[in-house]
Amino acid sequence: MPDQLSSASLPQPAETIDADPATWKQALVALATDCAACQACGLAQGRKHVVVSRGNPGASLLLIGEAPGAQEDAQGRPFVGRAGQLLDRMLESVGLDSERDAYICNVIKCRPPDNRRPTATEIAACRPFLLRQIALVDPRLILLVGATALEGVLGIKGGITRLRGQWRAGEGEGLAGRVLMPILHPSYLLRNPSREQGSPKWHTWQDLKEVKRRLEEG
Repeated sequence: MPDQLSSASLPQPAETIDADPATWKQALVALATDCAACQACGLAQGRKHVVVSRGNPGASLLLIGEAPGAQEDAQGRPFVGRAGQLLDRMLESVGLDSERDAYICNVIKCRPPDNRRPTATEIAACRPFLLRQIALVDPRLILLVGATALEGVLGIKGGITRLRGQWRAGEGEGLAGRVLMPILHPSYLLRNPSREQGSPKWHTWQDLKEVKRRLEEG
């Protein structure tokens, strides 16, 4: 796989979509079609399915994770394994339905071999797709689920345990004016299952309650 990609080889961000529902739906279909046809990096060679999204593209809340795992690759839907099931339960615990109240995607759309962390080249190849998703969903709030999502979207390396739960203002192409919050990845919570006050899972529950409060502000 090449170390760098030319701009010509990358999928292009969508143009501004007007408010017409038919145009919006066509743009969502076009996004999925373009993702399925993408050969911009070497991950395309080993995938079973491109994993674009699940949930409601009209929702006010967008969750961005890292990358598909084995079950996501098999089903073509993000966050459907154990980590995704925990995420669903935690959203439900604060009154949010993952299929109705959220739109869920990943920084990259194809599974890295052996579930390794995606490379900078792979993230760059998929970023135009992610920017298209953000533009189409136009969420009020964005949750960055885990350290890779934090780095892939905002360019911030490390510090997820320190930065989680803090609202951040987006900057740059596709992110200016957006409101984002990093949260711990549910895979990390599965390895740290305690629910006691001060535990990672407890902190994540507090973060999600803050998200629900912010959504209810209107």
